[in-house]
Amino acid sequence: MSVKVAMLGCGTVGGQVVRLLTEQSGDLAARIGDDVELTGVAVRRPNRHPDVPAHLITTDAAALVESDVDVVVEVIGGIEPARALLVQALRAGKSVVTANKALLAEHAAELFAAAESSGADLYFEAAVAGAIPLLRPLRESLAGDRITRVMGIVNGTTNYILSEMDSSGAGYAETLDEASRLGYAEADPTADVDGYDAASKAAILASIAFHTRVTAAQVYREGISSVTPADVAAARALGRTIKLLAICERVDSEGAEAVAVRVHPAMIPRTHPLAGVGGAFNAVFVEADAAGSLMFYGQGAGGAPTASAVLGDLVAVARNRVVGGRGPGESSYAALPVRPISRVDTRYHISLDVADRAGVLSSVASVFAEHDVSIAAVRQQGRTDDASLVIVTHSAPDEALRSTVDKIAGLPVVHDVVSVMRVEGEEQ
Repeated sequence: MSVKVAMLGCGTVGGQVVRLLTEQSGDLAARIGDDVELTGVAVRRPNRHPDVPAHLITTDAAALVESDVDVVVEVIGGIEPARALLVQALRAGKSVVTANKALLAEHAAELFAAAESSGADLYFEAAVAGAIPLLRPLRESLAGDRITRVMGIVNGTTNYILSEMDSSGAGYAETLDEASRLGYAEADPTADVDGYDAASKAAILASIAFHTRVTAAQVYREGISSVTPADVAAARALGRTIKLLAICERVDSEGAEAVAVRVHPAMIPRTHPLAGVGGAFNAVFVEADAAGSLMFYGQGAGGAPTASAVLGDLVAVARNRVVGGRGPGESSYAALPVRPISRVDTRYHISLDVADRAGVLSSVASVFAEHDVSIAAVRQQGRTDDASLVIVTHSAPDEALRSTVDKIAGLPVVHDVVSVMRVEGEEQ
């Protein structure tokens, strides 16, 4: 007997999975307690995979899923046909290992229900933060704790761009071009730079951490395309740096708990553990009642790192098959409401071009007072007819902060709202 595995997709990640399955077959068998047999690889263009034995290649993914296999490994990406194929596999009692963050962020409930109906396993460590062991610690190691916050850098492309902007002073467009040239950015970088990729991962993290179903559509999202060299310089002057953060937290909602999940660029202190995460690396900071603060760091993308996470899941589900056990299913018992960004307390860094004359600060400050937003720090620098005014707020509901900025923009003494950025990682 052996554990029979079907592969759906064989791109950058899938190719590395096939390689590792072949090169490490002896070790994998020893760890699992049985041999692992790759029985087929479903692809769209067979001639593009010369390194895969020809007898394993098929273009009929549905037939491969229906065949006599124990585990289906999916690295196709996207929603369809991946969703239909995995539901088919799970309902048939075949365990599934997937790296598909977009699918999980939208259809996790359906996948878990299909797995529950047949007693199959659904593992997806590779869906968030590549090679970094993160989801299994959240699902299993911290299952006895109460997680209060998960905040991290979960997209390597945007982290590379922002790190380069910080170190070189270059603009967003030219740094994106460099990221594309080096292979850190896709030909179409929209999913990365507009925050969609990070939002899918945030939904998965929040669902696991807070035992609540959260979809990508419920995640507030902002990308990094509006971050300017002036923003980066302003952050540096204040001892901060800018990162695209995925933030998942428990919040109080009128005496009851709720969940807030958001993705946006933010200034964080250079002393914060996430500030030193450079290049295309990922890191996630977890806060729990008993465990305290934990940080997970490593390569968050790439063929080999992601394949490492896929193989780790494959070993886990194969062991379960051999011994007759089963991994954790969905835990959504808490069913906490998801609070919209307008009602989430945040802090703003606001940069204004204003008239350089007496009474300007008083006019601006009165708007903050009107919206019950407290000012933490002010810096003003004059020049000829204009002045630069930088304000950092204390914590306040995001809706109040937005309303404050909107009204300030209409003041006669304010020439321009140069930038608005949230501030994280500091005492509020």
